[in-house]
Amino acid sequence: MFVQHSMSWTDLVILLVMGHFLADFSLQGDRMAVEKCPGRDVVLPWGWWLTAHSSVHGFVVAQITGLPLLGLAECVLHACIDLGKCFNLYRFNLDQSLHILCKLVWAGLAHHLLVVSASV
Repeated sequence: MFVQHSMSWTDLVILLVMGHFLADFSLQGDRMAVEKCPGRDVVLPWGWWLTAHSSVHGFVVAQITGLPLLGLAECVLHACIDLGKCFNLYRFNLDQSLHILCKLVWAGLAHHLLVVSASV
């Protein structure tokens, strides 16, 4: 796990956003990007693709923050946000903005928990 007690909120945000781009673009293949949406699945049922993709994001968040529960929250919210995009509720820019907003929240929670646990 990457997190250190001296890590600032800004450091966490930077790592989480870089982790997001790694997981959302470099680690997500073209097939997964398409087949994670209901009705577009061919090789595996869409739920498997979406679960695998959002779990990668959850793992990245858990590793960076050192908090598995934040990773689980990321996994669930990432899947919900991606499903919204699959159903054309919004487009790419809002999708990415929602994902980055989650990272800001995770950084805030992780930083707060680190500061509180370090002062106890």
